[in-house]
Amino acid sequence: MTESNPYFAVRSSSSSFEPYGYGRGFQPSTFPVARLRGLPFNCSDVDIFKFFAGLDIVDVLLVSKNGRFSGEAFVVFASPMQTELALQRDRQNMGRRYVEVFRCMKQDYYNAVAAEVEYGENYDNGRRGRSPPPARSKRSLEKDQMEYTEVLKLRGLPFSVTKSDIAEFFGDFNVTDDKIRIGRRPDGKTTGDAYVEFASAEEAKEAMVKDRMSIGSRYVELFPSTPDEFRRAESKSRR
Repeated sequence: MTESNPYFAVRSSSSSFEPYGYGRGFQPSTFPVARLRGLPFNCSDVDIFKFFAGLDIVDVLLVSKNGRFSGEAFVVFASPMQTELALQRDRQNMGRRYVEVFRCMKQDYYNAVAAEVEYGENYDNGRRGRSPPPARSKRSLEKDQMEYTEVLKLRGLPFSVTKSDIAEFFGDFNVTDDKIRIGRRPDGKTTGDAYVEFASAEEAKEAMVKDRMSIGSRYVELFPSTPDEFRRAESKSRR
């Protein structure tokens, strides 16, 4: 993945996608992305993480059309092998619905990302003729109702992110480098995740105001986390 691939939660694409991989001679892409179809309409990225339990997910893109979740998603994995394992979960159930998991082209994912960029720019520039996607508002409300500790998890970070970048992102909250843990794979590469420890649970909840703001070219999503997860991230970073 390149730095130009931001993490986005919800957005529609103007084109109608068709699954790849059913025709003869199709060669699997080395870009580790799969497409899901038939998802429950109340599906969240957390549900997708549970559906692919045991696999290493990098990004989740829930696709909406005309402001409503379409029941489709793109999932980017850590490697092509992870994608192959994900394809084996084709037609397994999420709730009462079975989910199709199939190959897709890298460009399909890029097109969906580009559509989100265009929507975000239009919305931020004041052309607010329609409301933000409902799923985004719903998920923000769900986060408000979660139990908070002094730790937040960040997801969707640029892979070149540094502790200084994250400290600057939380500039109003006096976050220091020793309170930041950046997720890394066994090979030392960053995962796009990080954990930040604040002075209190109340301050962590206040810092949620930064949810879905940008670091570089990527939107960053924040979640309540725990001191245990912070410590696990710390131990991994020392290996």
